[in-house]
Amino acid sequence: MAAVTGSDGVARCHWAGAEAEFPAYHDTEWGFPVTDDRRLFEKICLEGFQSGLSWRTILVKRENFRAAFAGFDFDSVARFGPADVERLLGDAGIVRHRGKIEATINNARRAVEMREREGSLAAFFWRYEAAPPGSGEELRATSPESVALSKELKKRGWKFVGPTTAYAFMQAMGLVNDHDPGCFAHARVAAARRAFTPPP
Repeated sequence: MAAVTGSDGVARCHWAGAEAEFPAYHDTEWGFPVTDDRRLFEKICLEGFQSGLSWRTILVKRENFRAAFAGFDFDSVARFGPADVERLLGDAGIVRHRGKIEATINNARRAVEMREREGSLAAFFWRYEAAPPGSGEELRATSPESVALSKELKKRGWKFVGPTTAYAFMQAMGLVNDHDPGCFAHARVAAARRAFTPPP
């Protein structure tokens, strides 16, 4: 789908103008390469919370999620117990879904295991860097890489990490440049990716 020029005269991906909160997120975060383990963990969790909901619902609550889940420090979240689950179920600032809350705590424990096994979350996730969509290819919801990533995460015990969730994570964290070629950010992300060295 073609880029759309907003009232500020800037051409962006069509979705970036759908909500007032989207342009800043689109312009400064979406698609730029990330290697920080805490940010990677936060994003995979928030994508899981988004399942069945809109990204706006999650984005406007992001600071509340950060407060509720110890800034997505997965060492801390891994120590959450039943009392924390009940606390979070009573927190109106987040999405109060028991399965997703328990999945985040589970995934924190799996993240600790992953860091011990792989050295970092970044080293693992960046093995799944995706090829960009082909010219004229329709906007996709998954890729072969996201299917493989989802399968491996599930094998390691992660939850709420289906192929669509994995692909949205990859798009946001820069493992693929899915900005429309006509979007001003496409070239910026491409330059950031050229200058980026994936973790070993």
